[in-house]
Amino acid sequence: MSPEIAEAVPQLAPQEIPNIDDIVIEDGKPVDNIFTEKQMRLLTEPLYSSWSGPGDGRPFLVLANVGLFYAVKNPPIVPDVMLSLDVFAKDFSKEENNSYFVWIMGKTPDVTIEIVSDRRGGEETSKMRDYARIGIPYYVIFDPREILSRNVLRAFQRRGRSYQPSDPHWFPEVELGLTLWNGSFETWERQWLRWCDEEGRAIPTGHERAEQARAEIEQLKKQLKTSASKPKK
Repeated sequence: MSPEIAEAVPQLAPQEIPNIDDIVIEDGKPVDNIFTEKQMRLLTEPLYSSWSGPGDGRPFLVLANVGLFYAVKNPPIVPDVMLSLDVFAKDFSKEENNSYFVWIMGKTPDVTIEIVSDRRGGEETSKMRDYARIGIPYYVIFDPREILSRNVLRAFQRRGRSYQPSDPHWFPEVELGLTLWNGSFETWERQWLRWCDEEGRAIPTGHERAEQARAEIEQLKKQLKTSASKPKK
């Protein structure tokens, strides 16, 4: 963790750690719309299904629509998606592990992603300032309807205490990138945002991996059948 990011992580004495029962973790608000809900899952499920992580023995968490509590007395920010490296999955039966408390996880997330659905979300203003202030290294705005900008996909890297435009297609420290992908996900045909490798190949969903394996098996069966039907010399 860099000194700048470490500075944003509160170091709490035991007596300063708040009682979890006094913190509102869930506000019951729904996600924006069906597309946003599907898009969030397309940015979470593939990493658990198909990504080995940023290196051997390095765990990660990728979460959607979960509260990010960065300071004891401040309300949380709720990123549409956040990815945090080197964070172990904890016992989620415990209430204190059902949100992202920076003082429990020990670090801020590495990437936060916001999906624009209207002009009220503060993606270019308040959220950008908040993420920079608490030390998120990479911030991404996905604007599929071009509500805020003609640029559908924008990424920013924290330099100093503010964000500067960055290439969304590869985040070296994370060993992942993001790419726009036109295709069908759960019967919805449209443009989606997906994680990708350094060559720009989308990280596959579990369903895509199963379909690929099924296709390979069928191809092998055809090859064996063709081989068996050839007359022996």
